[in-house]
Amino acid sequence: MSKFTKQPVNTLTLNPFQTIGKDWFLITAKKEDKINTMTASWGGFGILFGKPVAYIFIRPQRYTKEFIDANSHFSLSVLPETYRKQLNYLGTVSGRDEDKIANSTLHIQTEDDIPYFEESKFVFLCKKLFAQTMDKNSFLAPNIIDKWYANQDFHTVYIAEIESVLQKNN
Repeated sequence: MSKFTKQPVNTLTLNPFQTIGKDWFLITAKKEDKINTMTASWGGFGILFGKPVAYIFIRPQRYTKEFIDANSHFSLSVLPETYRKQLNYLGTVSGRDEDKIANSTLHIQTEDDIPYFEESKFVFLCKKLFAQTMDKNSFLAPNIIDKWYANQDFHTVYIAEIESVLQKNN
């Protein structure tokens, strides 16, 4: 029996400001036979192109970007606060240097060949619709560049359709 139930996206009552900005989430994707993940606290949910979407931001130097770029799908896993230590670890160690998923003690599951974490309370299974690197000339407030992009390492913005939402069974 699955530990998760598929939920219609329009029935969710989570607070995106809390979920993304305070709780954080894991962006996870597969490339060939490997899986990588990263912790994120920037992003959002909404409606675009007539679909429920998630948008995420990944810097060019992040190893997970290679995995996102190599696949049409990825997951966003929201874990309970009890996994804050693992979220911190997965956000500071690179999968290029070690098997950080194995070292995190978290467990990978898959749904439709999309990897996610068994410990999640919610999982968003996403299909990429759009990707574009932020352009320095598009910023209307120069102080943002000074504060967040001193190295000119502008994020790529990904917009993805939320195809399924999995909620942990109690």
